[in-house]
Amino acid sequence: MITRLRLSLGVLALALLCAVGYFFGYRLGCDSVVHQAAQHNDAMAWIRHEYHLTPAQFEAIEKLHEAYTVTCDEHCRQIQEALQVRQTLEKESPENKAALLAAEAEIKRLSDVCESSLKVHLTKVAALMNPEDGACYLAMMKPLLERFDHSGTPKLRLSAPSQEHSHTHEPRK
Repeated sequence: MITRLRLSLGVLALALLCAVGYFFGYRLGCDSVVHQAAQHNDAMAWIRHEYHLTPAQFEAIEKLHEAYTVTCDEHCRQIQEALQVRQTLEKESPENKAALLAAEAEIKRLSDVCESSLKVHLTKVAALMNPEDGACYLAMMKPLLERFDHSGTPKLRLSAPSQEHSHTHEPRK
């Protein structure tokens, strides 16, 4: 009976030691700035830290993002409108293949304009960083842009999102 109790206490002590080790390992291995930015849902704080921005760089990038929000919102509005036109055609005139093709072409054109504009914006943001960090930023953002499905404005300050957007369409292939 005493052996069994010792074994149980040993297993319990080992489990407790593992839990304490995990906790401290996580805390020591986690970048506190990134952790805090995630807790506050603030992507701009993450960008500031990840890309080693000076206060002047951060301010310039923040202003650039805020100014671009107007352009992005307009692109979203236009894409939403084009999607509604296509949806109406699908419901009311599904046999009108020419009109459906034209609506689809307009959605593609607007999506291309949006992506082109966003590429220019990302390049401007990267140009405000030091060259190495700017190259890393673009390397990270370009694959995200390739998968962007125009389902809403990308959130840069997640704790204070601009307007919610709800346009949806099939991702481009």
